[in-house]
Amino acid sequence: MVKIAIWVLAIGVLALAVAEIFLRVRYGLGNPPLYIADARTGYRLAPHQNLRRRGNRIAINAYSMRGPATSPHRTADTLRVLMVGDSIVNGGWWTDQAELLSLRVQTALEPLKPTQFQQVEVLNASANSWGPRNELGYVLRFGTFEAQVVLLVLNTDDLFAVAPHSHDLGRSPQYPTRRPPLALWEAVARRRKYTPSPELQALHDQGGDRVGVNLEAIRQLKQVVEAAGGQLAIAMTPLRRELEDGPRDYEQVARQRLTAFAQAEGIPYLDFLPQFQQTRYEALYFDHIHLSTEGNRWVGQALAELVIEAWQNPSSKASQPPSQDSLGDLW
Repeated sequence: MVKIAIWVLAIGVLALAVAEIFLRVRYGLGNPPLYIADARTGYRLAPHQNLRRRGNRIAINAYSMRGPATSPHRTADTLRVLMVGDSIVNGGWWTDQAELLSLRVQTALEPLKPTQFQQVEVLNASANSWGPRNELGYVLRFGTFEAQVVLLVLNTDDLFAVAPHSHDLGRSPQYPTRRPPLALWEAVARRRKYTPSPELQALHDQGGDRVGVNLEAIRQLKQVVEAAGGQLAIAMTPLRRELEDGPRDYEQVARQRLTAFAQAEGIPYLDFLPQFQQTRYEALYFDHIHLSTEGNRWVGQALAELVIEAWQNPSSKASQPPSQDSLGDLW
């Protein structure tokens, strides 16, 4: 009986070891992208990371960007674009480093770049679930990296984003702050039902004009970018269901407000909803909101053209000071 028990124990340990190795090699579990809290952005990816998830490489540089090491200063012969956004720009675990939307834009810009530039750089400052206030916070934290164009990429949900926070950092399996002891540990944690913290729920339950606050954040972002000598451009990708059923009433109102805001501020703005409606959009999506590899290439080409438009036609409209009817503290 003792020998049988030892054999059973040995087989069990071996099975766990094989499962651990399989989860690490095949899925990259046990080594997730880590996050840190930040007073400006709420949270951002921890700097200096290099890992693989489901075979896709993820590299995070010193400035919490998804991309290679970069300098805060650009060379005179470089056309530099700073892309800021949420998971659409970040690409998540489902996008390999070589297929990021920012790299698709960079590739598409090469033949379009003005003759005085010898090279193009498109930097990727993003994190899952960021909204305009997180993105403004990033630029306030790190600056614009002397980019001639800052490209803000939104999706429809971003117009309703809550204030920057770090309430669930380290609690939610989607936002770990330290590596789990085992890949098996992470696998089990990700299968458990997760309940947001009361603090985060309270943030989502807040009333007020959330769209207005986010538009104000974009207006302030424009101010910061122009003060640094750059131009702001905005693009928005639709949710997949908006193509199937059309935007909901409240989304349509928010979209109209963004369009009117961009026109009033003189910001180049590209709404992808009409373009997606005129093509076979199914192949452009990875899921209900995120772009596929093909989607990144398709959208990247249009974004490159938007960048050139913004660079060639700088806004002549200065941002107005904040209104006194009060949108409140953005944070």
